[in-house]
Amino acid sequence: MRKDVRILLVGEPKVGKTSLIMSLVSEEFPDEVPLRAEEITIPADVTPERVPTHIVDYSEAEQSEEQLYQEISKANVICIVYSVNNKKSIEKVTSHWIPLINDRTDKDSRVPLILVGNKSDLVEHSSMETILPIMNQYQDIETCVECSAKNLKNISELFYYAQKAVLHPTGPLYCPEEKELKPSCIKALTRIFKVSDLDNDGILNDNELNFFQRTCFNTPLAPQALEDVKNVVRRNMTDGVKDNGLSLKGFLFLHTLFIQRGRHETTWTVLRRFGYDDDLELTQEYLFPLIKIPPDCTTELNHNAYLFLQSVFDKHDKDRDCALSPEEVKDLFKVFPYMPWGPDVNNTVCTNDQGWITYQGYLSQWTLTTYLDVQRSLEYLGYLGYSIIYEQESQAAAMTVTRNKRIDLQKKQTQRSVFRCNVLGARGSGKSGFLQAFLGKDLQQQRRIREDHKSLYAISTTYVYGQEKYLLLHEVMPDFDFLSEADLACDVVCLVYDVNNPRSFEYCAKVYKQYFIDSKTPCVVIAAKSDLHEVRQHYSLTPQDFCRKHKLHPPQPYTCNTTEALNKDIYTRLTTMAMYPHARLRCMCACNRCTYCLCQNLLKSELLRNIKAQLRRVVYNRCSESCFWLPLFLFLLHVFTLC
Repeated sequence: MRKDVRILLVGEPKVGKTSLIMSLVSEEFPDEVPLRAEEITIPADVTPERVPTHIVDYSEAEQSEEQLYQEISKANVICIVYSVNNKKSIEKVTSHWIPLINDRTDKDSRVPLILVGNKSDLVEHSSMETILPIMNQYQDIETCVECSAKNLKNISELFYYAQKAVLHPTGPLYCPEEKELKPSCIKALTRIFKVSDLDNDGILNDNELNFFQRTCFNTPLAPQALEDVKNVVRRNMTDGVKDNGLSLKGFLFLHTLFIQRGRHETTWTVLRRFGYDDDLELTQEYLFPLIKIPPDCTTELNHNAYLFLQSVFDKHDKDRDCALSPEEVKDLFKVFPYMPWGPDVNNTVCTNDQGWITYQGYLSQWTLTTYLDVQRSLEYLGYLGYSIIYEQESQAAAMTVTRNKRIDLQKKQTQRSVFRCNVLGARGSGKSGFLQAFLGKDLQQQRRIREDHKSLYAISTTYVYGQEKYLLLHEVMPDFDFLSEADLACDVVCLVYDVNNPRSFEYCAKVYKQYFIDSKTPCVVIAAKSDLHEVRQHYSLTPQDFCRKHKLHPPQPYTCNTTEALNKDIYTRLTTMAMYPHARLRCMCACNRCTYCLCQNLLKSELLRNIKAQLRRVVYNRCSESCFWLPLFLFLLHVFTLC
């Protein structure tokens, strides 16, 4: 909505332009009328729309044509004043003033016009019969007001209509010739209907209508008022009300009715509440609210955002198979001006056997977008109506900006939920296979992926000590000489080489020595395609000796060429290393024979859980019997809980 309104009064001499302004200001007819009134400003707190209003007079006797043209270009609305008892002044409206104004304004941004018939106190008849054909001929004319500066008739109404023509224009909403809403208005109201249709059944039930009413007008509708609204729709169209709820056709009909009855401010209130500007485009302020992200911090969705996205998923998963079919995805994004997800998304997140995005994959894609491009995530949430449904100031309330990574390292703990692993390696080393295996796709499934549908990212969840975390894998293109800061900025690094290619490991060794040897970022070497015959690498050190020399874990064998379930332990370990970069894991294997694996299995065993439960009961009982031992027992309880 505009921050102020500028009203220009034009017309033939002696029609009463200056008298109208002075009568409004002084609330009485002036004894002496100057040739031209000075520009006045009405404060926001005394106008109905709470917007400052500037009123500008034009006098042919005191001003030049050039000054008139300047005022026309600055005006938000122009009142063409004529005298109801002077036919010549009425004729001049169409023969002079409207053509002059149209010549001085752009065709795509015409200024709304209001015809003002002054001196109604001097005649007994109305001029509307003469004016109505003019209004029908020119679309820019918003309305016509007959008034009298002498007896103050309709003076306040005149300037209210002028203000309203600027703040709530009819032009973008309605076509008077066709007597129907314009396509851009239908498009905007259709999105509003779909956002408000919380269960996606194609109708607004009483609860949804009440929520809509409260959201837009801060007050619910009484039950009888709801029925009255639906009865009006029933009387005028057959399919406007279905199953006692308002259909999209009924919703659009109501807004057509509002506009036809001169209540277009109702429609504008709805449009602006849902983020639209005067051109029926979503505003930049609505789509991209301000959010500050300090250096070395990342962005994540918070709990409320995930709850909202879950409700959106449930709303569109009509067959309740916990996956979105292509038709369901298309339906979900109908509130967007474009399709935000391409075919590469199906190779970025987890899908089911049919290749459809699962619930986990759906949340993972939102997590990825928020991490990589928070502005785009804000935009998407804006289209879905997050701030409206969750009654927040903006969708920035859905974001969490994480703590600086250096502070996490100092405190040796983190509250982050998303960790980035950059995957580097020579061409053909198996990086893409490593990413796709994280999504559960074996080699046969990977070979069916089209080249133009491939993705450089893969994201899914892992569990670290019982906590669900997101691991984001990013395949870095193998350009050793031009690794950017983005290629190096991550929480953990995977260096992948092909055990069957003798020149593959050399790239990993050079990248490590060039970029990561003095870095605090944990590094892991992956021996990919381990199902193939291992050949000697053409490098001064074997991969095992290289890792030993630089105090890295031994190369981790990995293959996705298997008919068995893919082993995902390596991804859990990568997430663990990203979460605890200060701690050195003593083991990277899953042999179930070494001391580390045996200890881990013991900690996860049912026997130990039962022992811990028994100890908790004993500690609790002892605490109840003796307050003296309470601090000691509470300490023991804390220790056993941590085990």
